[in-house]
Amino acid sequence: MSQYTYIGPFKQLVTMAGLPLKGALKDEQLTIIENAGILINGHIIEAVGKHHEIVKEANIVQANLISIEEDVIAMPGFIDAHTHICFAGTRAKDYAMRNAGISYLEIAKQGGGIWDTVQKTRAASLEDLTNNVLDHAEAHLKRGTTTLEVKSGYGLSVKEELKMLEAIAAANKEMDDIDLISTCLAAHIKPKDFEGDAKAYLKMITDELFPVIKEKALCKRVDAFIEATAFTAHDVQEYFIKAKEHGWDITIHADQFSTAGTALAVQVGAVSADHLEASTDKEIQLLAASNTVAVALPGASIGLGCGYAPARKLLDAGACVAIASDHNPGSAPMGNLLAQAAVLGTFEKLSNAEVLAGITFRAAKALNLADRGALEKGKIADLILFNTSNYQDVLYHQGMMYPSMVIKNGKAVHHQKIVIKNLFV
Repeated sequence: MSQYTYIGPFKQLVTMAGLPLKGALKDEQLTIIENAGILINGHIIEAVGKHHEIVKEANIVQANLISIEEDVIAMPGFIDAHTHICFAGTRAKDYAMRNAGISYLEIAKQGGGIWDTVQKTRAASLEDLTNNVLDHAEAHLKRGTTTLEVKSGYGLSVKEELKMLEAIAAANKEMDDIDLISTCLAAHIKPKDFEGDAKAYLKMITDELFPVIKEKALCKRVDAFIEATAFTAHDVQEYFIKAKEHGWDITIHADQFSTAGTALAVQVGAVSADHLEASTDKEIQLLAASNTVAVALPGASIGLGCGYAPARKLLDAGACVAIASDHNPGSAPMGNLLAQAAVLGTFEKLSNAEVLAGITFRAAKALNLADRGALEKGKIADLILFNTSNYQDVLYHQGMMYPSMVIKNGKAVHHQKIVIKNLFV
């Protein structure tokens, strides 16, 4: 049987190819191929173009033909570059308290917040955490996400952080229909049961946890929360130096409530600075002049009832802006990337091109992945199909239009109502 697969015709194929990584985008810049087809070689895209042209190539290589029988549009699989879906328990009480007027920081002081989830996650077994990750990842997949970053950070000890990272790895091994990219967030907050200051805790993590992560190849990314309730920029300097010595990427929870994280992110060459709700013109200019991706997390703004990251100003200044869900049990329990991206676009006046870029190839840049995020020759064949004749409908429905088919690595891994002649074999 041929290793090639042809899928088409699509009413529209939104490639996201040929667009700049940084700066504002107009919808007119999108490459949208009408009556399109895509040829896949194994798990890699071989060709995209007009149906009548690509199907000829497909016939030459005797490709398996997947004939679409109704109006369908296709675009790259979504990439969620910031989540915390490895956890146990809920924080419904926190949500109710916030809505009653109690601040996020005050809830943390009262024993809620991150520490509450730490205790519940520590009490969970490796199997329980793995199953939780699988359940959350499956929900993201059905909404069109084919690559999903997952952080640790609710263990906050060598043993418990390893348990979290091992749960993420186990879930990733079990699922072949979504890629889970793990990140060590042991520097989430200083645990309340650690005797010593922040620097002592971080030294313990670098001395005792980092070598095991390296040996077991559990992740290649390190994150830290720079905030009054977590760590200062000064605290994490040596921590990041040690991480970079291992060859790992750096990402930072920056400027959520105060503005110290962005300057550090740019200074250490972080791949991304995430949150940015408190960023001012100074931080915007720093990011625009750097190669650090600005990651907006509208789910946290919705969950906390605060302002959004200044995505419009960031784009106009020339920054690379990605959008992620921040799916977590406390501040962003929704976990619907498409809905949050659509809402951010409304409030920040973003073009469809800017929103879609933020959850495709620009999100891939935030994960330092160059092999996905666009439908073009040589990229991984991750694409999602929607039952509509107009790609604009996808954001117009604000997350309520689910994909009718998700294709991961060239194979259909989820489909519900699309009419086709042949399924993958």
